[in-house]
Amino acid sequence: MAEKSENLMEKVVSLCKRRGFVYPSSEIYGGFAGFWNYGHYGAILKENIKCLWKQRFIFDREDMFVTDTTIISNPKVLEASGHVKNFGNEIFKVEIGTGEETTTSHLRAETAQGIFTDFKNVVDTHHPKLPFGIGQVGKAFRNEISPRDFIFRSREFEQMEVEYFVKENDWEKYFQEWVEKMRAFGKEIGLVQTIELQVAPEDRAHYSKRTVDFQFDYPFGRGELWGLAYRTDFDLKNHGLEYFDEESGDRLVPHVIEPSLGVDRTFLAILLSAYTEDDLGGERRAYLKLPKNIAPVRAAVFPLLKNKPELVAKAREVYAMLKKEIPNIEFDDNGNIGKRYRRQDEIGTPSCITIDFDTLGETPDLKDTVTLRDRDSGEQERVRIEDLKEKLR
Repeated sequence: MAEKSENLMEKVVSLCKRRGFVYPSSEIYGGFAGFWNYGHYGAILKENIKCLWKQRFIFDREDMFVTDTTIISNPKVLEASGHVKNFGNEIFKVEIGTGEETTTSHLRAETAQGIFTDFKNVVDTHHPKLPFGIGQVGKAFRNEISPRDFIFRSREFEQMEVEYFVKENDWEKYFQEWVEKMRAFGKEIGLVQTIELQVAPEDRAHYSKRTVDFQFDYPFGRGELWGLAYRTDFDLKNHGLEYFDEESGDRLVPHVIEPSLGVDRTFLAILLSAYTEDDLGGERRAYLKLPKNIAPVRAAVFPLLKNKPELVAKAREVYAMLKKEIPNIEFDDNGNIGKRYRRQDEIGTPSCITIDFDTLGETPDLKDTVTLRDRDSGEQERVRIEDLKEKLR
């Protein structure tokens, strides 16, 4: 079983490099441990994950605000939050300014503190009633002693975090609501086998009174995927912040529930879950069984033969029509049709559309129809061009 898991990891890492999902940073100079670049398809998949998270965790709700805060802050921020004391050498120091004006600060180790320090601004601007949340997606940095396991443990990573502010007596109710929200998001992106673990007090972060880890069985072992923490009033109190309830006239320090999702670990778990091998047409193939809502390419359009101008022209016409409404449509005429199918399978493209001579009317009854191929089954059907948009939704 261990050998099989290691083999899966090797295959996914190889596919990521081969198909342009993930590359080692600075590879032409030998790489740089703990840092990774996302290639064309990886960057799109990553963006799709983030966009879906924003939609589900922020824009689908009426009690959420979005922010985008700086990576470097006043040094007092991470001192007040306890990161300087509790993380020590794990946080990167940076020098700001030159000469006698130099100030030592740090790259943020989490995106949360920018949300907390903007709490007063958000309240003053929007006058939200409790409960409400503030979310953001952004980079964070930790000086890991031994970065490893591909993009699972790196020194530069991206987080999707919400700080949800509640009255102290309500925290358990909303904590459970966020558990359900995270479960639903996992299913939507194809992660149906996450494991939930109540974290023991001695293993929790310094700010947490209760934490649930959403874990995933990676090939190298079970590891944390996401976390849901009850941060109490630790952060707002340490930053000297409070909330004025305009209805009751009370001043209080809200308590905080934090669903925190790592983009890179989510990305890796999705690829590991989606990687599939089977036999199709008498040949062994590998493909990514990605949900269509996050696949980097929703559909690829081919001319059957790239040396036939009439087929290419019609394929370009269909491609342009579809791209107006489905932006992540790709045109592909590189290699023969079989190679194109295999390439799109590895990218995770759910559907391939082939324009052939029947499309042009060689068989009159099939004029203005195309071949639509399903990634998972390899099955093909004839579909009218005018029906493609609906089929691909």
